[in-house]
Amino acid sequence: MSSGNPDRPPARSKNTDGHDGHIGLGLPADLRWEEANNRYLSASLAWLRARLDVPARLGHEEAAPRRVTAPDNGRHWPRRGRPAAALPPAPAGPEPSRAGAGADRLAAERQDAARPEHTGPPALVALADRFGLTDFERDVLLLASAPALDPALGATIAAAQGDPTATAPTFALALRLFDDARWDVQSPRRPLRRWRLAEAVRGPAQPLLTAPLRADDRIANLIRGLNDLDERLLTVVEPVADPAPGLPSPASALRTVAAVAAALTSAAPGSRFPVVQLVCDDPESGTLVAVRACARLRREVYRLPAKLLVHAGTDPDAAALLWHRESRLLPVALLLDATDADPDDAALTAAVHRFLSRTGGPVLLAAREVWPVTEPPGAVVDVSVPPPDEQRALWAAVTGLDPDGVPAALAGQFRLGLPALHRIGAAHADGPADADPAPRLWAACRDASRPRLESLARRTVPRARWADLVLPDDQMDVLRRMATQVRHAATVFADWGFEERMSRGQGVTALFAGPSGTGKTFASEVLAHELGLDHYRIDLSAVVSKYIGETEKNLRRVFDAAEGGGSLLLFDEADALFGRRSEVHDSHDRYANIEVSYLLQRMEAYRGVAVLATNLRGALDPAFLRRLRFVVDFPVPGPPERRRLWAAAFPAGVPLSPDLDLRPFADLPTTGAAIQAIALGAAFRAAAAGRPVDTATVRDAARAEFRKLDLPLPAALAEEVAWR
Repeated sequence: MSSGNPDRPPARSKNTDGHDGHIGLGLPADLRWEEANNRYLSASLAWLRARLDVPARLGHEEAAPRRVTAPDNGRHWPRRGRPAAALPPAPAGPEPSRAGAGADRLAAERQDAARPEHTGPPALVALADRFGLTDFERDVLLLASAPALDPALGATIAAAQGDPTATAPTFALALRLFDDARWDVQSPRRPLRRWRLAEAVRGPAQPLLTAPLRADDRIANLIRGLNDLDERLLTVVEPVADPAPGLPSPASALRTVAAVAAALTSAAPGSRFPVVQLVCDDPESGTLVAVRACARLRREVYRLPAKLLVHAGTDPDAAALLWHRESRLLPVALLLDATDADPDDAALTAAVHRFLSRTGGPVLLAAREVWPVTEPPGAVVDVSVPPPDEQRALWAAVTGLDPDGVPAALAGQFRLGLPALHRIGAAHADGPADADPAPRLWAACRDASRPRLESLARRTVPRARWADLVLPDDQMDVLRRMATQVRHAATVFADWGFEERMSRGQGVTALFAGPSGTGKTFASEVLAHELGLDHYRIDLSAVVSKYIGETEKNLRRVFDAAEGGGSLLLFDEADALFGRRSEVHDSHDRYANIEVSYLLQRMEAYRGVAVLATNLRGALDPAFLRRLRFVVDFPVPGPPERRRLWAAAFPAGVPLSPDLDLRPFADLPTTGAAIQAIALGAAFRAAAAGRPVDTATVRDAARAEFRKLDLPLPAALAEEVAWR
């Protein structure tokens, strides 16, 4: 066949990645195309059978080999010290076909079948065009696929090779069988082997030329007209649907989607698709942007967790090649999900870089921070959750409630992505018709924004209320103002424009300072309960690390996970983390100062509610005070506060003796925590004795508490006297 064979459609300019605006093979899924493809396959197989009949009829040894063209790549020269062998003169003109008139007639019918008038080209023709196959390579692929397309051809192939057991073709047979044969068809750089369209199944020490040749199952199915994703990839990738179907993108999301779509199509002709990094704190929001951006390009998104690239059962090189091939066969795009991956993991980072350098097609890398990806070059797009004003409109749309009511409260406290908002709205629509839907919606938002801090923090369910907190009036006023600012943050920053002036410091942060037992932790629980937030007490033993950089990494995880707005972070014993910076005398001082400096920056950028509690206010770095919105000093309770604390020390279910008089205990120099400990100890003593709590029981418990704290016993406790 000549190179101008109309069996192949006109060539189009494209780069090595198929980036020419054409999406996959685009095989039409209609009956007319299927019928046309079947006609072409029938004509092609009839033509191939006629070709095979010639060596089968003449015998394997009698059939003369066809002229084979060596590749002109400039790499062939005589060995040093040996004269070049004389080459026989090339025959003038093309070698005449030896297939006979019948095969020539079938070839003409095949060419006619390759030109359907009202449908797209047959699958084999489109495949050859997509991968740049020569006519000879296309015919080799047809030969390799023949046993899968028509099992009866196996006997004909065996007869043509002179071996009744050799039902699989070989490269040697192809070189003898077809016109315009070329040796370089066996090169790993040529499409058949590079893209694994057809592979030689070689045994030990078996030459490539005589090894059985078979088409890849995915390619054989494609030639039949079945264009489905390679099943070998289904162990590592999964299709991704729109996580918020039916919920329109607000203006901010539309801009992000447009930026991603523009980045994917920004490659110049002749270059690879860029890798677009989606930097997102909310993985679902990154998925939504990827799906909606690729929908504009008419591509379906598949997700590959980055951690699978270092999984023992995954071959990343094979996965990269197969996905690259699929990106040429189907309108697909890959979402490489590294949101749960650690960019400091050297093995994982190397695997991601290797995968990206060896694959192709549109690839989006989702991560919580920018990865150092240089090959292929790409773009970085930040994916953020909608701002409060857009969230308020979305809440109103999905719930049908007044925007100035519950939607405004939800948008002011929680920073949820569209997928979470869509799920909560759908559950609200299907749920019971409550008279007041606010508590149910609030609880759903808090659950959706709950951070994953199991290893770094301890979550407690706050139950304390304002009435349970005993503090001087000045401290109570500061705490109430703190709660007010949390509730109205969206109004002040978003609606009134302070957000445009302040890019940092939008969170509500406070320092609770005072002696141990004065109510700092209890006050943070009161705030969490009154604001409807989860209460997380940061575990310093899990956060602080002796290894350089690990403490900052753990703190970053804490702050990033809590950005959803549904939690209050309590850093107890904060002086251990937020201590003063010192003069640098050695590397330890330098890295300690780096930790403090990082905390200063991260606290200022945090948008949620955070409380630092310390017994040593003077040990904190002064720079923290400027960055904190509130400072509350918790004094040791005075007599009025102690009387209130003692009055509420015993729950209603505790049996109390009629002669119990707690007024004298208010004169003891105790904190709220000590009073609670004394009451608990007295309750256990009374339960063991089988009698109600009386004055003597409380006095004995008070003595034990003072001894435990290594405090001098007041005279009232040291002397065995009757109390007035």
